[in-house]
Amino acid sequence: MSIREEKWNEIKQEYHTHNMNEEQVDHMKKNIQKAKKDQRHIIRTIAAAAAAAAIIITILPNTSKSAAYAMSRIPILSKWVEVVTFRDYQYDDERHTADINVPEIKTDPKTDSPAGETIQKTAEEINAEIDSISKQLIEEFEENAKDQEGYQDMIVTSEVIATTEKYFTLKLICYQGAGSGAEWDYFYTINLETGERLALKDLFQKNSDYMTPINESITAQMKSQMASDENIVYWIDSDIPEWNFKTISDETGFYLNEKEELVICFNEGDVAPMYMGCVEFVIPKEALASIWAE
Repeated sequence: MSIREEKWNEIKQEYHTHNMNEEQVDHMKKNIQKAKKDQRHIIRTIAAAAAAAAIIITILPNTSKSAAYAMSRIPILSKWVEVVTFRDYQYDDERHTADINVPEIKTDPKTDSPAGETIQKTAEEINAEIDSISKQLIEEFEENAKDQEGYQDMIVTSEVIATTEKYFTLKLICYQGAGSGAEWDYFYTINLETGERLALKDLFQKNSDYMTPINESITAQMKSQMASDENIVYWIDSDIPEWNFKTISDETGFYLNEKEELVICFNEGDVAPMYMGCVEFVIPKEALASIWAE
């Protein structure tokens, strides 16, 4: 296990030993919702961000004395796509620590895939979005680091999950701690056959009601887990109705696992108390078979 992984596991373990009161949870949920809105704004302006990406890469300064820039290759993940480390930002002054490892999707320009050009364009758009997210987090961290009375941890790392012949998924993992903490994740899936970024609706027949069976499956799984383990808690029929899980949205995180089953992902505080962490639900294929796109 690397030093980065050890630090990540240590912080997560420490965080999960703490309980947060309702005010802290509400504050964290608002921050996560703000992050989601910021992400949607990034998506709307992604074309401009992609065009400026080369300039950003060239001129972005390492303002911290402990910051570092790295470009280390990771073994090839599929025939057409791989991931490299674009930026490795490190900071530690005993009160404030940051370990921000920014990934970048690279494509082979000489690929014989008919979707090669589209894959390259999609990768550029995703890279620009990840770069914008990481820059925003670094700016927030450095602003908070000016306060010599507080403490904070920030970690950004990534993981390639469930890469198959048809789909490639990169998971961006963000953790922020300052007294209490939270993790939130972003999922980026590329359909390697079309080269396009996969949206949830793309998995289903046009105009089909895919949210209802997904919501029903998630609710049933929540109730089953709670019935079998008293330590598992989800917000369904809770004392705070506005927090109760009602439905997924087009912005809800997802990916396809190695069996190409749909996995729905929620960030901390979305559908359960913060101590539950980020939670995932595998939706059985039979629940979606009648509306699954060919």
